[in-house]
Amino acid sequence: MEIIKVKANSRTAAVAGAIAGVMREDAHAEVQAIGAGAVNQAIKAIVLAKGYLDEDGIHICCIPEFVDVDIDGKVRTAIKMSIQSCKE
Repeated sequence: MEIIKVKANSRTAAVAGAIAGVMREDAHAEVQAIGAGAVNQAIKAIVLAKGYLDEDGIHICCIPEFVDVDIDGKVRTAIKMSIQSCKE
């Protein structure tokens, strides 16, 4: 599964659309963000995607966790949010 990577300047509507599309297809999505601005955009996108998916009767849960990511030989800590279908 491809990870949806979010940056501080990512458009929330575009990320939300990507999340909703993946959830409709696979019923599971992973979003990754590094830094406060990126995490903020990711959370806003998840909230938007929740609204899109609620209209389709798909209810989601988000499980956040820390992960180490290697970027150009440097290890950075990212927040990975696993999104999955859940019962409301």
